Amino acid sequence: MAGRRFEPNPFNDDDINPFSQAGGVSSNARVSARPLERDGFYDRGATTDIPLDTTKDLKKKEVELQTRETELNRREQALKLREEAAARGLTICLLWNVISTLAAWIKGEGIKIWFLAVIYFVSGVPGAYFLWYRPLYRAMRTESGLSFGWFFIFYLVHIAFCIYSAVAPPFPFKGKSLTGILPAVDVIGDNLLVGIFYFIGFGFFCIESLISLWVMQQVYMYFRRSGNAAGRPDAA
Repeated sequence: MAGRRFEPNPFNDDDINPFSQAGGVSSNARVSARPLERDGFYDRGATTDIPLDTTKDLKKKEVELQTRETELNRREQALKLREEAAARGLTICLLWNVISTLAAWIKGEGIKIWFLAVIYFVSGVPGAYFLWYRPLYRAMRTESGLSFGWFFIFYLVHIAFCIYSAVAPPFPFKGKSLTGILPAVDVIGDNLLVGIFYFIGFGFFCIESLISLWVMQQVYMYFRRSGNAAGRPDAA
């Protein structure tokens, strides 16, 4: 070991030793950040030019969206008020139907028609709330196409029932359990007062049918304008 030739320290070469210079960094190994700044990576003073036409288009689209949203909100509030009015119309129809069949029962038509009228009222009012009244509110709030579809299906059933009640044929239910035109004509020959009750009920069902058709049209127009009919994804 003593006779082993001494080899020079390879780190003694000042040209390649990065630790031999004062301050611990050689001039050859020094890395400058200036080129990066000149290349634009850290140039904080640089500006991006946005064409004025693009800015105007963005502002124009923003105004159009705000106008459209305001119009949709206005239509939504109007539809809610009309739907509430239609729901109260339905309640009046079914309640008047109970009163009319009660009068017919007292005059000898039997308790069965009054019992059926009570069933229509008890099931119809909450059924309307859960099947089409609440889905419409949910559809207006979430813009969900599924909720709109649910509303359209059951509201069509509601309209069909109102039209059926306005006519009140003797099938499949007992005809005089609904205050339609056919039982009104039949009853008025036996008792004038009961017949008047039935004719008033017939008028209520006709008005409710017309209002419901109009509400359906308004909701469908709102549905089209809101973009759901064009395949817009359902809201969560």
